[in-house]
Amino acid sequence: MPKESKPNFWWSMLTTKCPRCRRGPMFTNSNPWNLNQTLKMPDRCPECGQPYELEVGFWYGTGYVSYALTVLMSGLSLILWWLTIGLSTEDNRFFWWLGINSFLLIVLQPWLMRFSRAIYLYIFVKYDPDYKHTQTKTFDYQTEDYYIKKEGE
Repeated sequence: MPKESKPNFWWSMLTTKCPRCRRGPMFTNSNPWNLNQTLKMPDRCPECGQPYELEVGFWYGTGYVSYALTVLMSGLSLILWWLTIGLSTEDNRFFWWLGINSFLLIVLQPWLMRFSRAIYLYIFVKYDPDYKHTQTKTFDYQTEDYYIKKEGE
């Protein structure tokens, strides 16, 4: 029986695969620009059963990741623009960069939101080569338990 190869960390994150098995898709629709379903996710990975929402409100932290990605992309594009074209307000080169950068950030926003979710989940859930025989990563309680009222309440 041949041993399965370990999927590449960076490629799995870029293609938004489950961090635990790096095989199952994190999103139900592979096209991030289908705006009705951009952030639609299954509750668990179809391959390994890893729950994606580790606790109630888990995805709020992705706002910080998305912000950092946006600042990083803007900084890199500014440096690239400065090195290739130069910056000047006298001939509007800076304003051209500002407009093009804003346009690119708007167009890439659906993918950036997905990628920030992948990065955030990869922080908490590590790759498990023996994922078929081990338990999934969870926090203190399951999200479903939060919504179930206990008897007597």
